[in-house]
Amino acid sequence: MQPSLVLGIMSGTSVDGVDYALCETDSAGLRLRALWSAPFPRPLQCRLHDAARGEARSWELAQLHHDLGRFYAAQARAGMRKWRVELVGLHGQTIFHQPNRKDPATLQLGEPAYLAEMLRAPVVSNFRAADLAAGGQGAPLATMFHKLVFGRRGRHVCVNNLGGISNVTSIDWRRGQEPRLLAFDTGPANVLLDLAARKFSRDKLSCDHDGAWAAQGRPHEPLLREWLRHPFFRRKPPKSTGRELFGEPFFRNALAEVRAARLSKFDVLATLTAFTARSLTLNYRKHLPALPDVIVLTGGGAANSALRANIQAELQQLKPTAQVQTSEDYGWPLQSVEPAAFALLASLRLQGRSGNLPQTTGAKRPVLLGQITAP
Repeated sequence: MQPSLVLGIMSGTSVDGVDYALCETDSAGLRLRALWSAPFPRPLQCRLHDAARGEARSWELAQLHHDLGRFYAAQARAGMRKWRVELVGLHGQTIFHQPNRKDPATLQLGEPAYLAEMLRAPVVSNFRAADLAAGGQGAPLATMFHKLVFGRRGRHVCVNNLGGISNVTSIDWRRGQEPRLLAFDTGPANVLLDLAARKFSRDKLSCDHDGAWAAQGRPHEPLLREWLRHPFFRRKPPKSTGRELFGEPFFRNALAEVRAARLSKFDVLATLTAFTARSLTLNYRKHLPALPDVIVLTGGGAANSALRANIQAELQQLKPTAQVQTSEDYGWPLQSVEPAAFALLASLRLQGRSGNLPQTTGAKRPVLLGQITAP
């Protein structure tokens, strides 16, 4: 297999912007060649939030789908400079994901035809639908990349992405030729923290930068105990979630509760940060075969020192010898892992190879992920 330049594009549940990872793929694996990000302009971000809340009409969704596709394409071309990309993997912007009902559905916006036309390269998109049709959750899909990059023989490594939602891939390679894999969403990560930061700053802040507000507050234990009773945390994998459970509806209820408890904005952020950390370790304790030797944190939340400290404190109460690292310790910047995973999935799709792992998504069989838009 000759080296190939594949561009992976990811915009996550936080709805803050787009990450681009240009990767070189060959028989030896995947290497990062370039990484850049593009924040959503405020008007576009507001329209995406409206769509995720179910407040956009059909014509607004159609317009947004195409406007977002043009934005992805323009920012891809701006970052490419000297490179000639051969393939694109586009995740798109999730505005609805509900895999658990009798009639599951998922929807990612962002028309891929604009990328195919601007870059003159095939684009693989709509990755989640095939797994959903095969009876799976349509998530998580980065598991194969996590195994390839972070798996280590003789060790139990958990890769935990802290995007809007937190998801974990457990790679238990202590026995056998192949690791035992388990992957699922653990609950909220940045989504509630970002909603709180915007609310209490009157939209002056998009997030709690480096956990600065959380570090000044104290968690409210009665509320934490109540929130940790949420049934999602006890549901057995495979499982996935999104803003439908841990976005605006949850935040509205939480806001009423923190006001009744007369918490300061600092205490609110401290409580929500502790909630992310404790729900993560609660899932580990209940659903992993064993606690990991190492947690590798990635995604935007891994840059939040207050959240990292909370996770480390919670984990070391359970297993004092466990280490907490970040993907940067392995040579992959925090924002590179998710888009690079979709670069890998696009490459697999073009080769006619399945991209899902049924033991982690719950699908009945391995399937080809994504639909191809030719230039």
